[in-house]
Amino acid sequence: MNLAVKAMHKFNDSLDPNKIKLKDYREKAELIKNRNLEAWDDQQLQAESLRLKKEAESGTPLDELLIDAYALVCEAAKRKLGLQPYDVQIMAAIALHERFLIEQHTGEGKTLSAVMPAYLNALTGEGVHVLTFNDYLAKRDAEWMGPIYRFLGLTVNSAQAGMSPSEKREAYAADITYVTAKEAGFDYLRDTIALDEADTVHRPFHHVIVDEADSLLLDEARVPLVIAGESGSLGNDGFRFAEVVRQLGLIEHYDFDESKRNVYLNEAGSAKVESLLGCGNLYENDNSHLLSSLNCALHVETLLKKDVDYIVRDGKIELIDEYTGRVAENRHLPDGLQTALTAKEGLQPDSGGKILGTITLQHFLSLYPKACGMTATAQASAMEFEAIYDLQVVQIPPNRQNIRIDHPRRIFTHKEAKLKALVQEISSVHKTGRPILIGTSSVEESDMLAEALAAADVPCHVLNARNDAKEAEIIAKAGEIGVVTVSTNMAGRGVDIRLGGGNLEQAEVVAKLGGLYVIGTHVNESVRIDNQLRGRSGRQGDPGASVFFVSLEDELVLRFGIDRWFRGLRQDEPLEDPLLHSKISHIQRVAMGQNFHIRQELNYYSDMVEDQRKILYEERLEILKGEKPISPAEQRVRLFYIDEFWADHLGYASYIREGIHLESLASRNPMDEFHMLITQAYEQIPGKINRESANMLVKLGGSNDPAEWEKFGLKSPTSTRTYMISDQYIQDKRVSWTPVTIMAYYLRKVFRLILLPIHKLSKY
Repeated sequence: MNLAVKAMHKFNDSLDPNKIKLKDYREKAELIKNRNLEAWDDQQLQAESLRLKKEAESGTPLDELLIDAYALVCEAAKRKLGLQPYDVQIMAAIALHERFLIEQHTGEGKTLSAVMPAYLNALTGEGVHVLTFNDYLAKRDAEWMGPIYRFLGLTVNSAQAGMSPSEKREAYAADITYVTAKEAGFDYLRDTIALDEADTVHRPFHHVIVDEADSLLLDEARVPLVIAGESGSLGNDGFRFAEVVRQLGLIEHYDFDESKRNVYLNEAGSAKVESLLGCGNLYENDNSHLLSSLNCALHVETLLKKDVDYIVRDGKIELIDEYTGRVAENRHLPDGLQTALTAKEGLQPDSGGKILGTITLQHFLSLYPKACGMTATAQASAMEFEAIYDLQVVQIPPNRQNIRIDHPRRIFTHKEAKLKALVQEISSVHKTGRPILIGTSSVEESDMLAEALAAADVPCHVLNARNDAKEAEIIAKAGEIGVVTVSTNMAGRGVDIRLGGGNLEQAEVVAKLGGLYVIGTHVNESVRIDNQLRGRSGRQGDPGASVFFVSLEDELVLRFGIDRWFRGLRQDEPLEDPLLHSKISHIQRVAMGQNFHIRQELNYYSDMVEDQRKILYEERLEILKGEKPISPAEQRVRLFYIDEFWADHLGYASYIREGIHLESLASRNPMDEFHMLITQAYEQIPGKINRESANMLVKLGGSNDPAEWEKFGLKSPTSTRTYMISDQYIQDKRVSWTPVTIMAYYLRKVFRLILLPIHKLSKY
């Protein structure tokens, strides 16, 4: 029987695509290790690197150079950094070159794995970008891995926020450039409005390796990067609408959809708002701006929570990244929502300025002809990676077996019972000296838990949006004896939590205590985010454990109504119902599916605008590079008006996008309507450019004097700012109109048509 089972397992393994790939990679890794370059002196290695570079530049397929190139990198890493790549790191490097998305566990050495494909693909001289999670990691990795590249005759640099254009140009001219996706994207947007080719910093895109790929390709992929002109002050209308929505009551005037992603007025709410604003029928076309502003105010008042979705610091709104629990640096909501949120908090809003250019991270990454990525958590979203990016996931086995113990969830009837059990568990484990990392759902919850622990005489470090500047310092100590760290969501991307904080004696003690103990205070919508938290423990074969505490009053559980099964039941002990565990796993899968659907639907809107941008930018690039036979004056004039009318088009697209959901009232498909409107608007742009360019050229009298151009305002904006937009308003508002709302709308229209003539006659 055992033989039959083993034979069946062997047969199944032979059909597993991942295992087939890994078998091939192991064989190649052996060939690479067997090159035996230890006997070569430095000059021989460098001469071999030069030979490979000449081969690559002459058109030899890189696949044919892989074995020799990777063997060189392995030897260079050993000589320059004292690092001997593991077999699994070499296997990961091969998969990256083959343009796969690799899942490589935390602490397995993704940074070194990336060096091999980066070196190989940089041999052509066309440049490779390694996109990192933040500026610190870009600088660290470029400096850390730099000696390998330089030893082999290639240049390496990091592009950092705040660099001058000349410094950026130098950074992107290197064979390998480490940079954040956001900064590379912002630099691209700056290039798209340059009026002189000498002012651009990027060269043509070639190959990209995306670190923390799940974050960049999924969590932030839809986030638009924006470049805008000078900001100006907005009026105080936001305060007016904030005051109106505070006078509305839940159920009486408004309600939520079943998943609490949208809020909408009911019939009584519409009447109340019309009375307060004195605007007549709120749903008439003339009142569309009022309706849009009101929806924004209602959304921020009811769906955005302070210390959960944002914090107020130094008199400014700072948004919190829902995936990391940290402040989302340099990020705004769309203008209408940002204005409403600042008004809610009694702050004076600033306009983001006229938007001159925008691109989502997803569209920016699509500009690279060759792309691959790496992360510790990919498999849970493998279908989405393939559907959106055509990237298949390859799971790389760990160098040492993962021995972390993942305990079953502990599920409680109410939040108070969960908090009480959390404090008891943390206190009990803390007494042993074992380090504990607790992942919470929000700033509010992390502060509340820290207070409860302080009351129980358990000292802790708190890492949340209020003190995220100390992240690296706090995370570095999280594995030390007796340390308790309370963190919002996923802690310390790119930073390993080493047992004992890196001290070998302490590490042995901590290992005997069971390693780092990770506790989650809630389950996330995505299993992938849960796995990120779990993955902080058990690195490189270390012992560790994880457990998640859940309450039936947690937001995700309430949204799907599981609490109704146990209505009226309150107990301090955890629930033992096995069906409950499977139900929670099920709702996570459903939530992931819903979010995938939302991303697909919203991509449709941004895809339309991006397709238009590509067509216009292609023409702009030809003019900028002097590929069209026109005078310098005409070149400057046409570039200026292309930018001017594209910025106007973006403003129009944003305006109709905010109100496009209203089209569903007339039984029209909002996406089709949006497509029709922006297509009509886009088709007018060439005519506008031609007319205005012709008029300006007459005014210039054909002058090619730059000073004369500036007199007529044909220059770049005096200053620009870049930021990201958290597109939550559009995301949450999938379908704001229920059948009840639609019926109410039409009834109001009918009654007004009936009553209006009667009212007019009564005057006589």
